[in-house]
Amino acid sequence: MKIKAAVLHQMGEQRPYTTSKPLIIETVDLQPPRSGEVLVKIRAAGLCHSDLSVIDGNRPRQVPMVLGHEATGEVVELGPDVYDLAIGDHVVFSFLPICNHCMPCMTGRPALCENGLVANNKGELMGGGVRLQDAHQQPVHHHMGVSGFAEYTVVSRKSIVKIDPTVPFEIAALFGCAVMTGVGAVINTAKLSLGQTVLITGMGGIGFAALLGAIAGGASKIIVADINKEKLDKAIELGAHAVVDSSQPDAVEQVKDLSNGGVDIGFEFAGVVQALEFTYNATGRGGKTVTAGLPHPSKMMQLSPTKLVADERTLQGSYIGSCVPIRDIPAYIALYQSGRLPVDKLMTHTLRLDEINEGFERLAKGDAIRQVITFP
Repeated sequence: MKIKAAVLHQMGEQRPYTTSKPLIIETVDLQPPRSGEVLVKIRAAGLCHSDLSVIDGNRPRQVPMVLGHEATGEVVELGPDVYDLAIGDHVVFSFLPICNHCMPCMTGRPALCENGLVANNKGELMGGGVRLQDAHQQPVHHHMGVSGFAEYTVVSRKSIVKIDPTVPFEIAALFGCAVMTGVGAVINTAKLSLGQTVLITGMGGIGFAALLGAIAGGASKIIVADINKEKLDKAIELGAHAVVDSSQPDAVEQVKDLSNGGVDIGFEFAGVVQALEFTYNATGRGGKTVTAGLPHPSKMMQLSPTKLVADERTLQGSYIGSCVPIRDIPAYIALYQSGRLPVDKLMTHTLRLDEINEGFERLAKGDAIRQVITFP
């Protein structure tokens, strides 16, 4: 079938993206689902910094590629050997397909799924190969097994989670990355305990989701750090106890003063090495620093092994919030429905597909929290 999709042909285009237009809306061919795959009509897709990192070249991927990994939609066709879904089911995508039989999956760490990682790094589906072609019948790669910036997509059954159909699509999309990553980092990776103090650095969609997760998880004090005053004001509005401009020379000392020597857990979501170093330095003795940021692979941070040892510090990465998507996405949706995880407050803009470059320029400037493309 022929569909409209946002295709990236070249990384590293100059800003503003409103002028260079790195994403081209074009017609591509989508093959029908194969064994273990599903055809989904996309109903909403969020613009995430991980997409931006591909556009600007900080996270190199194969091109051409249909971007978009935070999305939701409606099942319209089942491939062979898919028996646990029905036409019309609402689903949220997991941007890492979970194979359930590699060693990480079998030992309870599906966020490290080896087969899913291999497929994503190749720009292919879990079943191998691509299902997208351009007008010249040349392959177009999949982004994270999802490619949500399109009218329709074919995905592995292992990339989708069935959800409650009463959740509005534009809200449901947020659970595919921002909520899963941010809340998961707090609950699953850091294992926040009631009464602990928290620092959250980098207030995009994931950072704000982590803020809501820390509130729901019972943190006694939540300090938010960013360089954008509007985002700091928004953090206070959503429940942060204190904010710090991380560009100030005494920002680390400010955090330590607010937390009696340093926070119990520091979270970094900016994807900038300096932000990670700031967060690590503002974490107290015996504390844990968790990062889900993804700077360019060539970037390195400085770390004192002596301090790491003498203070019994922990520095830990978090990928997809250390989540088990089939377990955590419905659980987080239930928290949203009960009013304890108001993720609807994170959505700042709704867009059409043809406004996608304007949306990514807005994201690059830091003028949005979560923008969502909606499809009729």
